Amino acid sequence: MSNVPSRERSRSSDVPEGQDAPKPTYAYLGPEGTFSEAALRAMAPEARGLPCVNIPAAMEAVRSGEAEAAVVPLENSLEGAITVTLDEFAWGEHLLITGELLLPVQFSLLAREGMELGDIKRVVSHPAAITQCRNFLARELPDAVVIPAASTAGAARDVSEPGSPFDAAIADPIAAEVYGLVEVAKNIGDRKDTVTRFVRVERPGPLPEPTGADRTSVVAFLKDDHPGALLEMLHEFSVRGINLTRIESRPTRDGIGRYFFHFDCEGHIAEARVGDALAGLHRICAEVRFLGSYPRADAVQPKIKPGTSDEAFAEAAEWLRRMRAGQV
Repeated sequence: MSNVPSRERSRSSDVPEGQDAPKPTYAYLGPEGTFSEAALRAMAPEARGLPCVNIPAAMEAVRSGEAEAAVVPLENSLEGAITVTLDEFAWGEHLLITGELLLPVQFSLLAREGMELGDIKRVVSHPAAITQCRNFLARELPDAVVIPAASTAGAARDVSEPGSPFDAAIADPIAAEVYGLVEVAKNIGDRKDTVTRFVRVERPGPLPEPTGADRTSVVAFLKDDHPGALLEMLHEFSVRGINLTRIESRPTRDGIGRYFFHFDCEGHIAEARVGDALAGLHRICAEVRFLGSYPRADAVQPKIKPGTSDEAFAEAAEWLRRMRAGQV
């Protein structure tokens, strides 16, 4: 399946013959050289990147029409959910997820040309990157002062500036290319298998077609807080044999102990069991916000429980029609 959503492909088909189609604009968490830009390059290499100051700004660029889509982080295998992204989906003007990417996270120690490991006394990076590289720092730079920054790319940019007080930055390797730095050390993270899941978001429109290896995301708000409320929501999925791949609770902002829930499940809303589960969820919740059905980045296909295939739902519906018509 193409990385370019069907809505963008249809617009491109209207370009006069002989003229190149304009590049779509994709917003991302800037500045240049972030992991978000690396994800954008992987998901949409044909797109023009629009760096934004934060994740809400990137998603707002899509809502306003400044960008056709945004690529934003949703969860990390070490740190868990990116809560600012979850909340933006729940409270902001509606956007849909149309694709995802699993990006391996690799950190490099970047410095100006001519710097060697023994010369480095002051290191700057985002706190999460510092945490994920603490074994390297303790082993290779035990006497270095480590200073937190707003982003890994911003740290690399700071190191590149003339007269910078910093000797090196921990950042994505692409930041070396962007800011003219060199990699003093590569792949310095404590865990070599760290992955961040990024999603592509767009304004509401036609959904990606089912592929047989899809994921569906929703946000559900309880009608009221009562014993078994969460169990009732989970039952809508389990009774139809639908596997949940992620569940997160977030505060409703109405007081301590009040939460709403993010769900990711296997399957596509076009499939009977998934559509039926979401309809059931809608019946028992105050609100269900559908965030999209889209191809899974890992291409894992769900195991269909007996009695929950589209054919089984169609057969049951036909049986019910006959019974209601007295055709016993």
